[in-house]
Amino acid sequence: MGFKCGIVGLPNVGKSTLFNALTRTAAAQAANYPFCTIEPNTGEVAVPDPRLKKIAGIAGSKEIIPTRISFVDIAGLVRGASKGEGLGNQFLANIREVDAIVHVLRCFEDDDITHVEGRIDPVADADTVETELMLSDLESLERRIVNVRKRAQAKDKESMTVLPVMEQALALLQDGKPARVMLKGIAIEDLRILQGLNLLTAHPVLYVCNVAEKDAATGNDHTKAVEKMAEAQGARTVVISAAIEAEVAQLPDDEELEFLASMGLDEPGLDKLIRAGYELLNLITYFTAGPKETRAWTISKGTKAPGAAGVIHTDFERGFIRAQTIAYDDFVTLGGEVAAKEAGKARDEGKEYIVQDGDVMLFKFNT
Repeated sequence: MGFKCGIVGLPNVGKSTLFNALTRTAAAQAANYPFCTIEPNTGEVAVPDPRLKKIAGIAGSKEIIPTRISFVDIAGLVRGASKGEGLGNQFLANIREVDAIVHVLRCFEDDDITHVEGRIDPVADADTVETELMLSDLESLERRIVNVRKRAQAKDKESMTVLPVMEQALALLQDGKPARVMLKGIAIEDLRILQGLNLLTAHPVLYVCNVAEKDAATGNDHTKAVEKMAEAQGARTVVISAAIEAEVAQLPDDEELEFLASMGLDEPGLDKLIRAGYELLNLITYFTAGPKETRAWTISKGTKAPGAAGVIHTDFERGFIRAQTIAYDDFVTLGGEVAAKEAGKARDEGKEYIVQDGDVMLFKFNT
């Protein structure tokens, strides 16, 4: 479905190192100078999900296919980007194309790696980026809202519908707040309008605290400050050492856990980041399982059964009849499809059924 998280931040905070570890490639050049990432690099990664292996074991599947999510490494932003400073115009254009923002903040001290602002203050860094995004949104909305107001006064129905959402977003920006404040409790109709405005600050944000190796397990004073800021915004944080993740990315699979344990970690930080990005986009997973393969499929939370079927193939949605549905816990506890049917836990759901995270599904459709 092409869901994308854009990795952003000031130059030299570890974005490209993190991206390289995510994709296990050197596609994004990691170097100690600003703007080493000039064109956005995109990498698809598997979403780690232990449920897949359990379902596959029960179903006797020959192959396991995880669902995937894209990460985009975007050029570093500097103060004045909203006015075109540095690579500002390109940065802003690239960030409009993603669905969510993964904001990497430097939470480590290292005299050998320069900081574009000459100091280590992740909260101030976050404010710098947020301010540039808000200034860009403010300029865009102030320019567009004039014509929308005129059309609304002339009783144009579309403009009358769009205007209240635009005015609410404009008021927030003028008050120094991002448009994503509107996301909490927003009606579906208004959400579609807000998304149509293509505002930079309407994207949900995940803060990634990039720490030194010694702080990977416990965090530090910088990460605590970021967590406090994020809590006030209703945002989330993940603490990661990009240096550790880069090392883990080069290790054979059978050596990963031992290495992580030596660092006081129980899983790669990237697994936490990928899952958090997935949740940030309000996504859930359902499964299909059989002798050939067990596969995870990505849908937005709230998707009805026909829409979920359409992710597999448009014909499935067009000819949808019903969906045999087994909750993950029932599938695993009872030991598979046959046992779930015998226990009355395999339900036939219709077109109005809202798919739940973890559902194991088999679609019936007309060709």
